[in-house]
Amino acid sequence: MTAMTGQERMRNILARKPVDRIGLYEHFWADTLSRWTREGHLTPGMSLEDHFGFDLQMMWAFNTAARHDMAPEIIEETEETVLTRDGNGAVLRRHKQHDTTPEHVDFLVKDRAGWEEHIKPFLTADRARINFDGYRSARREAAEKNRFFVWAGSGVFELMPPVCGHEHMLVGMATDPDWVKDMVNTYARLTIDLMEILFSEEGLPDGLWFYEDMGFKNRPFMSPAMYREMIQPGHFATMRYAKSKGLPVIVHSCGYVAPLVPGLIEAGMDCLQVIEVKAGMDLLQLYRDFGDRLSFMGGLDVRVLYNNDKSAIDRELTEKIPIVKGNYGYALHSDHSIPDQVSYESYRYFVERGLELGTYS
Repeated sequence: MTAMTGQERMRNILARKPVDRIGLYEHFWADTLSRWTREGHLTPGMSLEDHFGFDLQMMWAFNTAARHDMAPEIIEETEETVLTRDGNGAVLRRHKQHDTTPEHVDFLVKDRAGWEEHIKPFLTADRARINFDGYRSARREAAEKNRFFVWAGSGVFELMPPVCGHEHMLVGMATDPDWVKDMVNTYARLTIDLMEILFSEEGLPDGLWFYEDMGFKNRPFMSPAMYREMIQPGHFATMRYAKSKGLPVIVHSCGYVAPLVPGLIEAGMDCLQVIEVKAGMDLLQLYRDFGDRLSFMGGLDVRVLYNNDKSAIDRELTEKIPIVKGNYGYALHSDHSIPDQVSYESYRYFVERGLELGTYS
């Protein structure tokens, strides 16, 4: 088969149709890119898609905070951290010297009353929530480079913890499910309304990418029954909207979400991304169970790159890629993001060897 463009390749991978090779994309921690820049492998502001030859390009276009025009309010600052209150009223602590997930300190919203007073009335499809210029520029660049272009953003589950935190949300799923259903429905409607505005004016992407971290180690945050009752209706709404526009759907989820995969497929998911090994996810088992109707991106244990041992990297790739490329539905990606202990040379080897194993004769 002749070489395909990234756009052609990813479109076929998401439909499990023949391709020349597996796809390629990756996420990196900012500290990793800083290290590789200091070492001279990258230059500031350069395109990672160009540098590594990624098949996919994404763009986050929406601001979904309740007070979307509010700059974070600094509450406390030290040499190492800064404590801020954001447009959802959430108090978060971030490290200034390291790229980490922020610490959740406090939330203005802890129950349905807080949601109805402080958040829901402000979640309107305001044009000011949309980064038209950024979307237009990224879409044009992806088209010029023949890359598969995705709108990216948080899904209905991922939009709730920034408002009330995981603890209050999960307690609400057990004690006040109607509150959680209302949040899901509200965010689904907001997402679709904003997409309608953006896509009608700036054109469709090639696909949608929803971030939905629905699990932790060895467990999803909810049972499959609770998923179907409370979260799946929002997924049905947003993913059916995508399908009405002819767009495939990629769903990212960190954590263990294997029990939720059948429900996600029912809702319209075309590709599951990240497939976190250390949380208990098993790429090969998922492929055996769902490879005829689901594509995959990730599932390669990033920890094997930590020691920069090419033989360990080779074992991980050799064990999995020749199998999961079988239905043409796989894209190379680590099972999380590349941290700064991984050398540039090790990541390069990961890509080169992975694509070698993933090339179809």
